[in-house]
Amino acid sequence: MTGSDAVGPGAMGDAEGYAGLRVERAEELARRHGWAAVRVLAPGAMMTMDHREGRLNLAVRDGVVERSWEG
Repeated sequence: MTGSDAVGPGAMGDAEGYAGLRVERAEELARRHGWAAVRVLAPGAMMTMDHREGRLNLAVRDGVVERSWEG
């Protein structure tokens, strides 16, 4: 479902449910569903290793979320 705006079952509140969405749509849905912070990471981007509950991380390539996780 690459580049799709569709959302699968459980995707909105599940940290791992954003893969395949466009980054803009993923950010919008994440904020709408209560994520306190959304961090977008490009390929090879440096990031801190601290875990923050309520922060959604989005690994993005070519405008599409490849991986998502809490922390």
